[in-house]
Amino acid sequence: MLDIAADLHRWCAAGRPFAVATVVAVSGSAPRQPGAALAVDEDGTAVGSVSGGCVEADVYLLCQEALAAGEPARPVLRRYGWSDDDAFAVGLTCGGEIDVLVQRVDPAARPELAAALAAFAADEVSALARIVAGPAGLLGRALLVRPDLPYEGGLGDERLDATAAAQTRALLAAGRTGTFVIGADGSHCGEPLTLLAESNAAPPRMLVFGATDVAAALARAGSFLGYRVTVCDARPVFTTPRRFPDAAEVVVDHPDRYLDAEAAAGRLDARTAVCVLTHDARFDVPVLARALRLPLGYVGAMGSRRTHADRTARLRAAGVPTGALARLRSPIGLGLGARTPEETALSITAEILACRTGASGMPLTGASTPIHALPA
Repeated sequence: MLDIAADLHRWCAAGRPFAVATVVAVSGSAPRQPGAALAVDEDGTAVGSVSGGCVEADVYLLCQEALAAGEPARPVLRRYGWSDDDAFAVGLTCGGEIDVLVQRVDPAARPELAAALAAFAADEVSALARIVAGPAGLLGRALLVRPDLPYEGGLGDERLDATAAAQTRALLAAGRTGTFVIGADGSHCGEPLTLLAESNAAPPRMLVFGATDVAAALARAGSFLGYRVTVCDARPVFTTPRRFPDAAEVVVDHPDRYLDAEAAAGRLDARTAVCVLTHDARFDVPVLARALRLPLGYVGAMGSRRTHADRTARLRAAGVPTGALARLRSPIGLGLGARTPEETALSITAEILACRTGASGMPLTGASTPIHALPA
């Protein structure tokens, strides 16, 4: 619903009921991805699209039927695919399949959906999770999740709510829209429920300072985990897109100057990870002195323990407070015995993930802590 959130928010603000049809699953050569939506209000006004034209007319009729049914109305899940008898009947001519959930929304009766649309329209970082497959009585139930705030809405059970909110926050932290499956009792077993989480957030950023072999491996690993990776170094001969094909951006600039510019432009936040791999106090001390004063999610620096001790002394001399120094992850990464650039990148990204989730980074074998920790 993200692409039509502004229209739907206006309808909600005016108290106008509407029906929304959302693509919740795709397979094959489908024209739209999960989250694409078509909505119809009581006047017959339509916004959005679920297929680019193939099944819009039939979905429009389903939305009108949902509106006519009034409240409470049970959502309808409809699958559209290729028709062997007539490819131009109601179905997709591209050969794929889409599942579409059609749901009536009365703003007064569904405050969590109204709140989600308001958040989306205001471009707030947030995610809406809805049950899109499972027992008919649960279809369409929803949670609104924001970073560091209690969720709104409910799925019918506190344990289920907590599990769904945790999974949704993981997708939101990565800036991703997608589906996940959990048990109806809130565990990862039992009768399955499929939820669609629509995230309104840009991917988190990873700033890698130092054009090294480890930086290339880290750009690859960070991109795989959903980060938008920038590699920055002041040396143009080493800082080229060809050396870092997995980075979204390759920037030739002094690290501290680049970090200052990005912070001033408001492009850094609490999800941002900064990894300093320069091994050179002329570059790493200035950028770390700035990074440790910003509200970033992770700040790490590569080097030996001797290098760390020297760097810490230099940072203190530069006026970095003790509390800020305590945030520095140095030597960078978890103790995995890494030697190659790829192993080192795995060590660093593992530590970033542990910091983001609040996990210990310890082996699960023999531990009594939850495998999938739930946020408070």
